[in-house]
Amino acid sequence: MTLPSFQEDLISQLPALSLLQNLGYQYLTPEEADDARGGRLGSVLLEGILAEQLRTQNVIRFKSREYPFSEGNILAAVQALDDIMDDGLLRTNEKVYDLLCLGRSMQQSIEGDTKSFQLDYIDWEHPENNAYHVTEEFIVERSGSHETRRPDIVLFVNGIPMVVIECKRPDLKDPIGQAVSQQIRNQQQDQIPRLFFYAQLLLAVSKNEAKYATVGTPPKFWSVWKEDFGETDLADLKGKVNLPLSERQIDRICASRDFWVREQVASYGRLERQVTPQDRALYALCRRERLLELAYRFMLFDAGEKKVARHQQYFCVKKILDRVRRTRQDGTRQGGIVWHTQGSGKSLTMVMLAETLALEGSIDDYKIVLVTDRVDLDDQIYKTFHHCGTQPVQAKTGKHLGHLLMDDKAQIITTVIDKFELALGKASVRNDH
Repeated sequence: MTLPSFQEDLISQLPALSLLQNLGYQYLTPEEADDARGGRLGSVLLEGILAEQLRTQNVIRFKSREYPFSEGNILAAVQALDDIMDDGLLRTNEKVYDLLCLGRSMQQSIEGDTKSFQLDYIDWEHPENNAYHVTEEFIVERSGSHETRRPDIVLFVNGIPMVVIECKRPDLKDPIGQAVSQQIRNQQQDQIPRLFFYAQLLLAVSKNEAKYATVGTPPKFWSVWKEDFGETDLADLKGKVNLPLSERQIDRICASRDFWVREQVASYGRLERQVTPQDRALYALCRRERLLELAYRFMLFDAGEKKVARHQQYFCVKKILDRVRRTRQDGTRQGGIVWHTQGSGKSLTMVMLAETLALEGSIDDYKIVLVTDRVDLDDQIYKTFHHCGTQPVQAKTGKHLGHLLMDDKAQIITTVIDKFELALGKASVRNDH
């Protein structure tokens, strides 16, 4: 095993591995990660872990009874994810994303009755039900070659590589730029694109800074996540940063490292360490419930590009959802205004909000009306929704808008504001729901 440089290892990679374990990721040595994929360096799924999770997390409910999926269906589901056809990086990543989010319909005979039943790869609503692993120096064979690349850290959910992290020591010239460049290089067709078919979040970290993105993101669009942690989260983060690893964890993480590194890792927790920007980014983006939330509700494909929410989009949607959930005694809700600046991503914020409302189990019925003051902006928002897989209805005339507002089937409507005057002038339009 080739280890990272001394400074990179001690200053960035080992603190990251320590924090991630304290966030609930089980550490796999590089050798264990290789064994979990049958020693095939061209494969990136930990198939044994994935198969076991599919068995334990999925159950068929039929006529008030529960049945396990057949072993044939479990193996077929693993194979479906493993045999994903290479259709270019982004399109293949989108196919994988759809499988992860929507699951797979499997036919099975129960009590002599053959039906299709839903099998899910990830339990998005109950993060605690999934299996989380972290490994380092994850060897992946390059396309059409026996040469390999070794991303510094990879996070797995149910054996599926969801996050790829590159660590750099802070004394380098532009360490984050170097880490981003390495991530982008590894996605190229002649490198290790297969790992990025499955990856949902990419991080470039150094002790004093961190950026994140998703696959296919150009360097200029990698973002800094800015979050003002409340007292509870900040105390939790400080506690996780300074929680000492167990003797077994230290032994495993230091097994292939020089003996004196063990003492350095063992000092975590004995000597209080200040929280760094790297720590804040890992806590904000990679703690288990946040990672699943970002992947499931705050990622979308927009006209050939994959996008993940920026911090302002994420917290905007969260605050709106919190307000929507709260009702007054008379059943009404408080309204509100979101102040946006040009280039802040308001169209994508609307898409993410609509998706979040649609996925919110506590909201049985909803109607979203997106009103703009320009025809070109109305067209843009409609196309953005359409490209992202959401099916809105665009009001063609004032009369059409009136029908859409009264129609319970039209849940997402886009319109220009002047159509409201036409709609109200023609007939009495009122929707009390």
